[in-house]
Parts: sequence; structure tokens; C-alpha cells
Amino acid sequence: MEKTRKIVLFACLLLVSFLASSSAQTCLNHSFSNRQYANCSDLPALNCFLHWTYDEAAGTVEVAFRHTGTTSSRWSAWGINPSGPSMLNTQALVAYVNSNGIPHAFTTSIDSMSPSMQQSALSFQVPSLSAEFENNEMRIFAVMRISESLLATNQVWQEGPVSNDQLMIHPTSGDNMRSTASVNFLTGQSGGTSSGSSRTRRRNVHGVLNTVSWGILMPLGAITARYMKVFKSADPAWFYLHVVCQTSAYAVGVAGWATGIRLGSDSAGVTHNPHRNIGITLFCLGTLQVFALLLRPNKDHKYRLYWNIYHHSVGYAVIILSIINIFDGFDILQPDDHWERIYIGILIFLGVVATLLEGITWYIVMRRKNRGSDTDKRSHSINGANGVNGFGARGQDV
Repeated sequence: MEKTRKIVLFACLLLVSFLASSSAQTCLNHSFSNRQYANCSDLPALNCFLHWTYDEAAGTVEVAFRHTGTTSSRWSAWGINPSGPSMLNTQALVAYVNSNGIPHAFTTSIDSMSPSMQQSALSFQVPSLSAEFENNEMRIFAVMRISESLLATNQVWQEGPVSNDQLMIHPTSGDNMRSTASVNFLTGQSGGTSSGSSRTRRRNVHGVLNTVSWGILMPLGAITARYMKVFKSADPAWFYLHVVCQTSAYAVGVAGWATGIRLGSDSAGVTHNPHRNIGITLFCLGTLQVFALLLRPNKDHKYRLYWNIYHHSVGYAVIILSIINIFDGFDILQPDDHWERIYIGILIFLGVVATLLEGITWYIVMRRKNRGSDTDKRSHSINGANGVNGFGARGQDV
């Protein structure tokens, strides 16, 4: 029991570690109150982040540029530069807090090494542009109508001081000279430290975690418990392997479940009710199974039979629901077909192994039963011959 408690504690620590890491400041764990973006990137300098969604039909890119850790006395800017990763020729979106305390956004084309930073038109249309400043974070929101040639380009961002509504020159050292990267609005790739599609990436992480935990480790743990314990030499090793397998599956599964909950909260209006409801059910049943380890009666306890019925019933229900939900997840994510085929192959392999072990188990059990029956017969025969039961003596008397 002490080892079991340690294993459960370790699983809980894994979960806490996951939740703590997921709370770190990255574009992936940021959500907007009234906007959603398909992709994001942690830009490698100046505490900046870029979020965007490309609308191929409209030929537009909706972007949100975030500059964190700034103040109302500094300006922020982001832009694209098809000519190279430099300031010159950058088509920029700029924002600052004016003397009235109102965030103001405008466009400017950087046409010299000493730009005036005055409002000017860009080489493409920007039908929507706005800014927000809150909690020392400047946000620039824009819709850009760009050509296909600008879908894969360079991005540049910058910040500097503001004095009497005048944008002053930015620092010329440190991170201010390293604020350039590449970006591909079509594929979702960026030269930032954490690039790609935030929602797609989280969906993929959610799918992988739940497939590995609920869909592979859980059945593997059940197979371990059912078929290893028939071998006397594997007792109690099978129990500890089973506990490690199931608690690991639970820890990883809860991480996947938490990712799914976050996806749901970030996708207002997008619901997958059956998938969500089964996921919540799995989390509840899995939690009950983990806590059931702490309440496991001894083998000779009068309630052990009822505990076994509960434990086995809930365990097999979790496995069945998990497999159903994983295939529902495949339908939602619609990944490449080979991923679903790989999982089907894993299930077939586990099924074949379980079938073979089932036959071996029954063979061993029946063989032991027959041996026990033969032993009883021989014992009965020997005892009868010696007159222990009285029959042999009376027969001789007759």
C-alpha cells in the first residue's frame, strides 16, 4: 500500500508540473476575449507575440501583435518586409498611447534609415486597424489584404520612447537590433522560438496525449493485470506494473484532458458535444480508479469481491469509451490517414496479444484444475484404501 501511495503521489506531481508549465507566458496559452486566431508565434526578442489567421478566399490576413512588459510612454510596431529582414522598406503597423490616454494605431512605410514615423499608406490595403493598451501590454489588431507573394516573407518589430505624442528613435543595441524573423501566413510557420498553429498544435498535442494514455497505456495496463497474475512467479510484480501503467496513463490522460478543456474555452461557438462529454466521463471514471487504489481491501477481506467487480467494470468501461472517443477525435482532427491506420494497427496488435494470452491463461487454469482434481482423486483413493473413511474397512468386513 505504501508503494501504491507513492506512485499515486508521483502521478499527481506530474500533473501539477504539466499545469505549471502550461501557465508560462507563451502565445499558445494566451486567449483573446473576442477574437480567435489559428496560428501564433513567440517572437524571439522584446517580449512580443504574433497571432494570425489567413483567409484564402478573401485574400486577407487577420493579425494581432502583442508587446508585453511595455508602458504607456513607449510605442510599439510590427510590419512585414519582402525585401529582407531589415527596417528599410518595412510596411509597418504602429501604435502608441497619446496624450489623452487613448491607444492610437496607424500605418507607416519605412522608406529611410531615419524615418519620420508619420502616418502613410502601405503597399497593400489595411481595411481594419486598431490598438489596445492594458496591463502594460500593447496590442495591435489589423486585417491586411496581401498578395500571394507576401504570404511567405520577413517580419520586423520594434519599440521606442514617446514624448509629447512624438515617436522617438528606438534603441540601437541589444534586442532592438535582433527583432527580425521570417513568417509564412499560409503554412503557419514562423522564425520565432515557438511557431506554428496554436490551435492546431494544441489539438494535435491533445490528440497524441489522449491516444497514448487512454488508448494505449490503459489497455496495456489491463492486459498486464489480467494475464500476468496467472503466473505465480510474477506475483506481486504484475500488480506494481499494472499500477505504474495505469497511473502513468491517468497522469498523461489528465494532461490531455486539460488541453482539451482549454481548447474548448478558446473556441467559443465550436462544440463537439459527444467527444467532450465522453472525455469528461473518462476523467471522472479515471479519477475514481486512481482513488480506488487507496481503498483496495486485502485479499481475504469480505468486501474484496465487490471491490473487484467495481474495479474491473469501471476499468473495462474506461477502455471501451476511450477507444470510441479516440476515433471520434480522429474524425474531428482529420489528420493524415496513416495516423489512424497506425492506431488501428496498435489495437489489432494488442487484441492479438490479448487473445493469445487469453488462450494461454485458460490452458494454465484448466491444467491446474485438472491437476488439483487428480490430486484429490489420488488422495481419496489412498485414504479409502487405508480405511480412513470407513468404506474400505466395511468392504473388507463384508
